Amino acid sequence: MRADGDIQYAPLPPIKPPETPGWLEALGEWLRRLLEPLGKAIGVSWPVIENVLIAVALLCVLAILWRLLQPLLARLRAEPAEAAPEWSPDRAAAVALLEDADRLAGEGRYAEAVHLLLQRSVGHIAEARPDWLLPASTAREIAAFPMLPERARQAFGTIATRVERSLFALRELQREDWSVARAAYADFALADLAG
Repeated sequence: MRADGDIQYAPLPPIKPPETPGWLEALGEWLRRLLEPLGKAIGVSWPVIENVLIAVALLCVLAILWRLLQPLLARLRAEPAEAAPEWSPDRAAAVALLEDADRLAGEGRYAEAVHLLLQRSVGHIAEARPDWLLPASTAREIAAFPMLPERARQAFGTIATRVERSLFALRELQREDWSVARAAYADFALADLAG
């Protein structure tokens, strides 16, 4: 192998690093003169700057916590003194929804029919009281809202439970599930959300 001229065994001569252009050295020197006093000042006063940065970080964390907890605190502080007008879903819309859901159930698509009832129930609440819902509100959270009348809360919980079984437990819903959810929706559609 040593006789093969294609393989190099002798060490390479040292490579001289390229010279730095003059303009780059001048720029470096200018930046050093400009920033050196700032660097020395920061170095000397670092203990004070460190405490200031920690205080700013704590203020940022507190501001974030306030932004996250403010809607929850506002809900807790809300007094039921202001009486909202009585509300119930529009009967024509409720009847149309039940007809659409009955059509789906008639085709044996019970899970879709129950899911439609849940979506429309959330829509009813969002139309009546948009301040109750957050974009991340889940069906379980909505079913536990203390602002909902008891009858509406029970009905919504019944519908939500069937939808959860269908979507998350991957359990096929039967006609009996549909009948229970339909009756629950009818109760919900008649309940008032006066708050």
